[in-house]
Amino acid sequence: MVSCRIKRLDLNINNTLDLRQRHSAAIRIWHWSFFLILTASLATVGLASTLFRTRNNIASVQTQLQKKGVAVNPDQARAVAHEFNDKLWGLHTWLGYILCFFVVVRIVIEWTQPSAERLGRRLKAALTFKPSSPQERGEQQHYLLVKRSYLVFYAAIAVMALTGLVLAFENVTLFKEWRAPVKQLHAFVQYVIYGYVLLHLAGVIRADIGQFPGIVSGMINGRKSNPQ
Repeated sequence: MVSCRIKRLDLNINNTLDLRQRHSAAIRIWHWSFFLILTASLATVGLASTLFRTRNNIASVQTQLQKKGVAVNPDQARAVAHEFNDKLWGLHTWLGYILCFFVVVRIVIEWTQPSAERLGRRLKAALTFKPSSPQERGEQQHYLLVKRSYLVFYAAIAVMALTGLVLAFENVTLFKEWRAPVKQLHAFVQYVIYGYVLLHLAGVIRADIGQFPGIVSGMINGRKSNPQ
């Protein structure tokens, strides 16, 4: 799914722009599967940090137990509340392992799919294209901006995956020394991902209801969008 006005930029013998883009089945399956796992992962962070945050539920645990005739002190209530928080972070860890797998799969797809559909090939075609008008130059620059933003996103996901692995295996002696800075980096990168996802969704919606209707369905069925 591409959040830009240009859906394909190919350099052909006529040096013209093809404003359509077709995604391979591998990319489409990866895209939607990755979207679901990433959404679930971000949801666990949101829930564990808010509704199920340990200190936010200590009083609630005490209140509910008191209604059942059981009196517990704050430390005991905290242990109960913390259990639910731990379960969410445990789920987040497993989702992180799956995201690591998807990072590897995306690299494999890039190297194995047809050359014309590789991100690197499309970037190279855009860089070597010679625009013949201000409009084409603007389209070229916008295309390059979007494709480069993909690289930033992939880099952020890779950093998130690697730092997550360090945190997941923090009992390893070497990783114990890195835990504090790695945790800070992991937390920072998540906001980069939040920002990208919001901008991506906004761009896709704008393009789908504007110049390129059908780009969302195109990411499902593989057909090219029809620029207006």
